[in-house]
Amino acid sequence: AIINLAGASVAKRWTKAHKEKILNSRIRSLKTLYAGLEGAKTPKIETLVSASAIGIYPSSLTEYYTEDTTAKEAGFLGYVVEQWEGEILEFEKLDIRPVVVRIGLVLSEQGGALPQMVKPVKNYVGAALGSGEQWQSWIHLEDLARLFLFLTEKKLNGIFNGVAPNPVTNKRLTREIAKVFERPLFLPNIPEFIMRLILGEMATILFSSHRVSCQKAEKHGFNFQFQNICSALQDLHKRWQ
Repeated sequence: AIINLAGASVAKRWTKAHKEKILNSRIRSLKTLYAGLEGAKTPKIETLVSASAIGIYPSSLTEYYTEDTTAKEAGFLGYVVEQWEGEILEFEKLDIRPVVVRIGLVLSEQGGALPQMVKPVKNYVGAALGSGEQWQSWIHLEDLARLFLFLTEKKLNGIFNGVAPNPVTNKRLTREIAKVFERPLFLPNIPEFIMRLILGEMATILFSSHRVSCQKAEKHGFNFQFQNICSALQDLHKRWQ
């Protein structure tokens, strides 16, 4: 099996050049892999398990998205993910079973979004973003790694959401981070327009709301080690020491 995680970070200012990099790093890596496998004489590869993103779903405070949802986000990230998944599904032409993992907010002490969220809280300047009501469908890094292996070993195919069972609002996530790191939260929510002035279009990812289901993975027998945000943050806090 091949596990594909290639793709430039979306957590940088979206200049025209970086937007091209976000798209091309995902598409070209898959095209290169496809070309290599098409002419390969090595033993048959049966499965491609590839990262994708929940950013394909439209931002909504009320919808609960499953893998069967057909509605697509109309913005830049929705376009990127749609193109990305199109390339992944091309591997069916090589008789390779494609598995698409739509990943949510990955929580890890090693990098990604969480250290950036923890830093202001630890420095006593933590606050929720915008209304704070936007849903964040998260997953502990260990569960995500286990999910990739599970999908490979079980010989499943199709689309799976890579998120934990209990999404939280941005307000709740900020509050739980403050609780775990024993810091008060006393500042008002940070207005969206301020973040857009600082970050430009990239601020979209901070205010998008995605409440996403993981029931398909669970129905196939996957057990999440970290089902709620409290247990996930407590585990990661221990590793921070």
